[in-house]
Amino acid sequence: MAATPSTNQVVSLDVNGVHVEREVPARRLLVHFLRDDLDLTGTHIGCDTGSCGACTVQLDGVAVKSCAVLAVQADRAKVTTVEGLAEEELTPLQQAFHEHHGLQCGYCTPGMLMSASALLAENPSPSADEAKVALQGNICRCTGYQNIVEAVVAAGSAARHGG
Repeated sequence: MAATPSTNQVVSLDVNGVHVEREVPARRLLVHFLRDDLDLTGTHIGCDTGSCGACTVQLDGVAVKSCAVLAVQADRAKVTTVEGLAEEELTPLQQAFHEHHGLQCGYCTPGMLMSASALLAENPSPSADEAKVALQGNICRCTGYQNIVEAVVAAGSAARHGG
């Protein structure tokens, strides 16, 4: 009789600078692993289809939609959630979102911040058009995007000028 393949797998990853090792069902989505197993509820679930971007996290520095990634696919990776952006004080990006009114209801904000911070890590001085491209996978139903784009550009400017 052939052995039944295990439906669980052990994943070992770095989440917000903390080593995590857990046994998870092979088909568990990264978003559910983060929210339900690790209690990191800043990563939001919006559409569950990869369309809205509310669940965006960084996987080895790249913005990904965690509802489209299995937890086992993140094995041995570095995952950063919105909780991992800042410890005590707001990052320049978070401060810019506050100052430029880049949020209203806030539901999309964690995903926007994660996409924008990935952009700023790669391009610390993005133009408005570059910010729009980086954010195109994130849907906001409240702001009209202009203030979000302004916040991303301002965060890049603040970083350039030491503020």
